[in-house]
Amino acid sequence: MNQYVKMILFVIILGTITSVLLLGGDYLTRDLIEANKEADLKSAILDSNDISYTFSNIHDVFSETINTIELDGLTFYEDKETGSISYMFNGGGVWGPIIGIITLESDFETIQSIKILQQEETPGLGGVIAEPNYLSTFIGIKMVPQIEINKDTSENAANEIDAITGATRTSKAVELILNEAYTEHKTAWDNQD
Repeated sequence: MNQYVKMILFVIILGTITSVLLLGGDYLTRDLIEANKEADLKSAILDSNDISYTFSNIHDVFSETINTIELDGLTFYEDKETGSISYMFNGGGVWGPIIGIITLESDFETIQSIKILQQEETPGLGGVIAEPNYLSTFIGIKMVPQIEINKDTSENAANEIDAITGATRTSKAVELILNEAYTEHKTAWDNQD
């Protein structure tokens, strides 16, 4: 019986030490993780607006070139020089959340850039949504009346792009996410004072 008590105590002590180490590691790295997320967001916005920066001056360049605007609980990032507008979008993909940044020209209709910050789609299929070659097909596409991602072979209209081959569900999820985010952000932008 004494052997079992020693083993249980050992497991409890080891579990407690491990838990304390994991919680301590989380506490110590939480601020660094948040700072990295902020730098990723800023770099995506600066890249979308073709603004040069280094990782040592990213925060200064961002504050000098980008206006951060809060409207109805939504955050917009406006390029001070060109007037282009960026905002975050997110929603459910097939296997997990899809989070990104879209940048529209100053007309608030024409896509200037899209960057995917996070996605969990199948590599080689739905995961193609994060690849620069595919994202470049969005450049110049109109968000009005709404963006359409099609798998037909006909000529695309000004608001249409081709779907990812073999990833129809991911393509439709991205279409829905982009349209919902656009409607919400366009309404807030148009209603500002």
